[in-house]
Amino acid sequence: MIDQQMSLRGGAARLPVRPRTGRFLVLAAVFVCAACGLVYELELVALASYLVGDSVTQASVVLSVMVFAMGIGSLLAKRLRCRAAVGFGMIEAALALIGGSSALVLYASFAWLGDSQYALVGFSLAIGVLIGAEIPLLMTLIQRVDRQDAGGAVADLFAADYVGALVGGLAFPFLLLPMLGQLTGALFTGAVNAAAGGALVLWVFRRDLSPRSRWLLVLANVSVIAVLATATALVDDFERAARRAVYGDQVRVAVQTGVQEVVVTGADRDSLGLYLDGRLRVSARDEYRYHEALVHPAMNGPRARVLILGGGDGLAAREVLRYRDVRAVTVVELDPAVTRLARTDPALSELNGHAFQDPRLTVVGSDAFPWLRSDHGRYDVVISDLPDPGITASTKLYSAEFYGLIAEALAPGGRLVVHAGPLGARPQTFWTVEASVRAGGLATRPYRVTGRYAGLTASPDRGGGEDREREDWGFLLAAAGEAPRAALVAGGPEPRSLRGRDLREGARAAARSRLPGLLPSTLIHPRYWEDA
Repeated sequence: MIDQQMSLRGGAARLPVRPRTGRFLVLAAVFVCAACGLVYELELVALASYLVGDSVTQASVVLSVMVFAMGIGSLLAKRLRCRAAVGFGMIEAALALIGGSSALVLYASFAWLGDSQYALVGFSLAIGVLIGAEIPLLMTLIQRVDRQDAGGAVADLFAADYVGALVGGLAFPFLLLPMLGQLTGALFTGAVNAAAGGALVLWVFRRDLSPRSRWLLVLANVSVIAVLATATALVDDFERAARRAVYGDQVRVAVQTGVQEVVVTGADRDSLGLYLDGRLRVSARDEYRYHEALVHPAMNGPRARVLILGGGDGLAAREVLRYRDVRAVTVVELDPAVTRLARTDPALSELNGHAFQDPRLTVVGSDAFPWLRSDHGRYDVVISDLPDPGITASTKLYSAEFYGLIAEALAPGGRLVVHAGPLGARPQTFWTVEASVRAGGLATRPYRVTGRYAGLTASPDRGGGEDREREDWGFLLAAAGEAPRAALVAGGPEPRSLRGRDLREGARAAARSRLPGLLPSTLIHPRYWEDA
């Protein structure tokens, strides 16, 4: 009882270190715990964006739930102030276990249950409660170490907390992700968290602990670190099993680049699938529908110099390089790992016709937006083969300013083609992109093409793709002055896509998608690319 009263009043009795040393160690623990807490937070946001999609919504859910939970945790911590040392030790052990394992559990729920939204909210709530309980207990502990006015103690604690958050926020994207990956990075962070919290309490405040509390903390921290270490040793096997559950049994390549996760499935060219951050980017079964529809209408006219924004898989370049009068093709791809894979992977390089071996093609590893700000000459054709406009991270690449930069890069008579998302499934997104292109100073001609697997571009194929309803790809052909027609290029390669039944189904879908006061969609004809 005397120790508990002294703990509430402050004082440096019965501590094994000098007050200044003890104060430094408490602030160091605050620094480490704050860094770990922010890593957990960023980990949840990153995984939610990857697994669920819509990064703005998921970040809002994670942050708002965590802030709310931190308030609850601060209130609950009032009951532990009389036993601040053991309370803080147990909270850090629980936080290390829950935060460190959060990435594994979220990924497992996505892979085997198909939904991680509820797990995301649960982890945000639990981690927020535990983080919120830290500061009240640390406030009690720092006053227990060194007599200090409440204002000074709060200032010191929050200074260490904010600096630790800064370090954790920078370490996550620049150290943990590239060096360890999401799953191992979270497990490592949990182990550091448990070690820091346990060391502080079991060393500096060990005389405040009863023998039973001391052994309880030792057992809890050793168990947590053992669990996290075991999970780290098994994480590779877990990732392989989870990827098989998500992508099927034919995963050939799985790599986390500095930009995204790249997964290649399929044993050969005909069964190849390329996934970027869990979204199907290329399906060999019908990618020709998309790339023929994307490229060939824009090639009607001068085409000596062609710029492809995105398209690191080389498939749009394959279609462009079919034209013998094309002299130079520039591919601007953000992730060099994708272009490297397109060059070296046997199935993908065969699918893209070994486009990267063509001397007319030049690859630039850069973000398309800042790259366009520099003068690289004028292009006859610009092909925007970028991530889906429904993905929040790519919205700047569908802005009016972006299209204004493209308009400046177009030569007189030049054309732009943009993949603007599915017109049937997300007409509002499609017409928003169309309005942005017009705001950039270009006249537009919308058109669309049906694709058997087009609807799979937003989520991993779980094996039921062939039974899914047909969807579509929506495109915009644009130029300065009058809107260009989507006419087949005279003398160009004849497209394979949209024969007979495809044309009739697409025409009916196009008629249903027309909105009052807006331009009707245009359907690509198998031979003439004429307006529907």
